[in-house]
Amino acid sequence: MGQSARSGSQEYWRPANPEVMRLVERPLTGAKCWRCEEEYPPGARFCHVCGSEREPRAVTPAGSSSAAELQPQSLRQRLGLSRPCMAFFVLAMILLIAAVATGWLYKTETLVDWQAVQLWRIEWLLAASVALLAGILLKKKA
Repeated sequence: MGQSARSGSQEYWRPANPEVMRLVERPLTGAKCWRCEEEYPPGARFCHVCGSEREPRAVTPAGSSSAAELQPQSLRQRLGLSRPCMAFFVLAMILLIAAVATGWLYKTETLVDWQAVQLWRIEWLLAASVALLAGILLKKKA
């Protein structure tokens, strides 16, 4: 056996050097879930029993929606989109509706008519795809 194995003075595990280690906030303990009263595990953001958030948001009744939630500005903020992204998103939705409406508005009697309608539908869908891609490319990183 080697010298270091017999002496026992050399340890293979050493505690972290307090001058070098990073200081980390201690996880919150002792807090209980607002819904099921179960204690949260250290550092948990959700309850491990019922799955609810640690800090609940304001809950609105299921059937009610305020007019502020339906406003474009509120929708844009909830989706996290910039103004150009939201504009391209709305444009893409309009183009998708146009693609679906093309089949309802134009009735076909011959194969050539049917092919023309399908070609128009493809053009509307391609335009919607380009609008969505432009919106994705313009999205700012958070």
